[in-house]
Amino acid sequence: MNTRASAGPGPWVRFVPLVWAAVVFGLVRLARRAGWRGRGGRAFRGEGPDERSPIALLGHRFAAGEIDEDEYWRRLTVLEEQFGRAGVNRGKK
Repeated sequence: MNTRASAGPGPWVRFVPLVWAAVVFGLVRLARRAGWRGRGGRAFRGEGPDERSPIALLGHRFAAGEIDEDEYWRRLTVLEEQFGRAGVNRGKK
């Protein structure tokens, strides 16, 4: 039997919001590490082409119709030899 006058939840109930805040913080951190960046950002850090790279600029010129397909492939092979492509030469020496 409880002999106390008030049988409330006790003083530990004050820590429940802190526990929930820690859970939400942990889930957001886990999601960001797994690849979710939010607000339309890139999916992974350090991956994906840089918009100012020569290969990306060549792709933009081809998409805009400034160069034809033959010239695009010719220049792309030269740029790949010089700069490489993300993921293609990884692990090879």
